[in-house]
Amino acid sequence: MANFNIKRLSEDIRREISAAVSGVKDPRVADGFVTITRCELTNDMSYCKVWVACMGGSERTAKAVEGMTAASGYFKKQIAGAVRMRKIPELIFQSDNSLEYSEHIEDIIAHLPKRADEISDKEDGDGD
Repeated sequence: MANFNIKRLSEDIRREISAAVSGVKDPRVADGFVTITRCELTNDMSYCKVWVACMGGSERTAKAVEGMTAASGYFKKQIAGAVRMRKIPELIFQSDNSLEYSEHIEDIIAHLPKRADEISDKEDGDGD
């Protein structure tokens, strides 16, 4: 069974990192619209995986991940000031491509035929 304390701490860490992103002066982070999609804290609370998404494609997201990794000390300081923990976990930033994937799925859905009779018209035309 999942430990609810770890889930609560993960959400607290996610919230604090999201709030601290605006204070980062690194242009890789400050120039893009960076979103923290989720955090996952290990059971021993020594590591925390942080998924980062950024508008502008996977290259922009990869640069934002590099910038956030470079600023991990700043994020740990912000977490230490807001969340009561004995030891602040090491932050591991990873790119999250779920926004691009959802856009891809929306494009596929947008190009599907709208009605069932359009499908039957295409089938009738292909058979000749």
